[in-house]
Amino acid sequence: MKFIFLIENKTDNPGIVAEHGLSVYIETQGKKILFDAGATNLFLQNAARLDIDLAAVDMAVISHGHYDHTGGIPAFHSINPAAPIYIHRNALRISYGMENGEIDSEPCSIMWKDEEMKELAASLRFTGGRTDISDNIVITGTVPVPADFMPTGRFYCEADRNATPEAYSPEGKALVSDDMSHEQCLVIREPEGLYIFSGCSHRGVVNALNAGKSMFPGERVAALVAGMHLYNAGYEDRARVTGEIARENMDCVVPVHCTGIEAVCDLKKRLGDRCIVATAGDGYEI
Repeated sequence: MKFIFLIENKTDNPGIVAEHGLSVYIETQGKKILFDAGATNLFLQNAARLDIDLAAVDMAVISHGHYDHTGGIPAFHSINPAAPIYIHRNALRISYGMENGEIDSEPCSIMWKDEEMKELAASLRFTGGRTDISDNIVITGTVPVPADFMPTGRFYCEADRNATPEAYSPEGKALVSDDMSHEQCLVIREPEGLYIFSGCSHRGVVNALNAGKSMFPGERVAALVAGMHLYNAGYEDRARVTGEIARENMDCVVPVHCTGIEAVCDLKKRLGDRCIVATAGDGYEI
């Protein structure tokens, strides 16, 4: 198992660029996987500097339908048109985030142009529930959430004609809550346990962890690599999440992207060397 961060929010590697986004290159069990593709084409530049041939990738897996995880997909497709792209069937919604009680001025959803969408169409493999890539590699489909789940961030998508609007976009489009049902995880079973990759964990990182575990019941979790979307979570929420992650007794936890520096520090304090603070260009071979 080897994974390398092509894009992350930060970097301390000379010649490697960072941006707000996530992209991870994975080699495992004879397969090469691109997990997310950042916000722009910058991941291509980093891949070239790291001597990673994206034309040889077997497949891409998209964690959810936001621009900072999908912006580089058209460029990836242009150099590797044969690779299937696994994406949730609800990921193409036009959606908006909310900060400080106000709808964002720009959508946070996938920004592919119409001509790019046409070019990508034949390569898209739409998921909903569990999708088995092989005996040991699975995409979870929609991450289940309990009835009392409260997300740390709110998102809205364009309303159907018959829906009652809950908010309006800056352009005046009617919006309803986006349940983020398009969020999914990649789970890889290795002899030492499960490796769970989650892009942003908008449906809760503990729920993402549980979704990954449910793909292979009874297996231990070796590693969680995840954007955890805890950057605006309060102390009590962070402490609860950190405690639940720690109870899994994983070999390593890699909090990235939208986790937030306070949550990263909480995890580092709790887990010590088992919490890895990764940046763009960092690679790990286990």
